[in-house]
Amino acid sequence: MRKKIAAGNWKMNTNLTTGQQLASEVINMVNSEVNSDVQVILIPPYFHITGVKKLIGPAKNIFLGAQNVHHEDSGAYTGEISAEMLQSCGVTHVVVGHSERREYFGEDEALLAKKVRKVLDFGMTPIFCCGEKLEVREADKHFDLNKKQVEGALFGLSEEDIKKVVIAYEPVWAIGTGVTASDDQAQEMHAFIRKLIADKYNQATADSISILYGGSVKPGNAKALFSCPDVDGGLVGGASLKSRDFTDIAKSF
Repeated sequence: MRKKIAAGNWKMNTNLTTGQQLASEVINMVNSEVNSDVQVILIPPYFHITGVKKLIGPAKNIFLGAQNVHHEDSGAYTGEISAEMLQSCGVTHVVVGHSERREYFGEDEALLAKKVRKVLDFGMTPIFCCGEKLEVREADKHFDLNKKQVEGALFGLSEEDIKKVVIAYEPVWAIGTGVTASDDQAQEMHAFIRKLIADKYNQATADSISILYGGSVKPGNAKALFSCPDVDGGLVGGASLKSRDFTDIAKSF
């Protein structure tokens, strides 16, 4: 059975005090209000990781994520962080290939495949992101682009390993814009991605992989999105910075 997931990507937001407060509020709300079959993942900036891990404590349905990882184990890569470093701090999930990493830092499928491999090698779960810009969708090339991104970064994995990956479809035109893909648009792309996996591996493998939607997910639209047959949760940006909103999203399954 696929996991139901609400993942909150804080991006480059919060300071030491506000981040600890946010994490504490979310953890308390989730522990008291959210069903235990929903996985809640907090993905703060790096400097929060050890502090948030302590706050999470023994909670069984709250996990710690990181926003990125380097593809090498160690070395002269000033400002970067390795999979071993993250794993040693209690990180269980790592975002790979977020559209902002692709856009601002030039990350391509070849590099992302290395990052996915490294995350898996250290026993963590990659949250692999794919998605198109508005001009790509308007040119009716959105299926081609998502196919290229998924195949290029993931299809070198074995059947056993791809089952360990979470995929997040994030239409770039809906990220931080307040515009959300319609339920039909989200379901259409999620079903397309799942079929790609089924065609490459098999249907059982495709049916075991959680595919999240990312793009202006809010309490008001989460329930409808999560009700779509192939939408297994959300990779939440702005709303994850508000403890009440994020908790309500996690309660939308």
